[in-house]
Amino acid sequence: MEKLNKLFIKNMVCYRCKMVVGKILKQHNIETNHIELGEVELTNAIDPEQLQTIKEELEEVGFELIDDKRNKIIEQIKTLIIQLVHEENGVLKMNLSDFLSEKTKLDYKYISNLFSEMEGQTIEKYFIQQKIEKVKELMVYDELSLSEIAFQLNYSSVAHLSSQFKKVTGLTPSIFKQLNKYTRKAIDKI
Repeated sequence: MEKLNKLFIKNMVCYRCKMVVGKILKQHNIETNHIELGEVELTNAIDPEQLQTIKEELEEVGFELIDDKRNKIIEQIKTLIIQLVHEENGVLKMNLSDFLSEKTKLDYKYISNLFSEMEGQTIEKYFIQQKIEKVKELMVYDELSLSEIAFQLNYSSVAHLSSQFKKVTGLTPSIFKQLNKYTRKAIDKI
């Protein structure tokens, strides 16, 4: 069996995830060059026995090693969208299809069809769901007005945000706020 220099990990969605993965690898004296959401570049290749140990420990904390090429692409798309929405506040300097094609180095039609086939939803729908979860998060914090949230997440207007919010959640933003029963989803569960 071949040794691996790069690990692809499912469900890495935040900075804390990177810390947890780094800690697990460090406990096994596995050095890394770089840890990103969904991907770890190793300093030295690890053998299959080490890989199995790491795989088991990652699974214990909710992560999963990915070895199938198609799954790697899906996870890369999800990671790019999560980073875009939750770390860069959804601000795109180009349209989503061009952004994903550029980052994945793959044709958008291919990744769009693959995503729909494997996830049962379009990339655009996934992107909107991530944005709505970010809207919910910002509403829970109660530090920004709805118009400030709309601006921050690059919505054309509050009406557009409200329309998407209601379509995804079944509630208007004001009703959602009044419920005081915030039903946010973990971003890796969307």
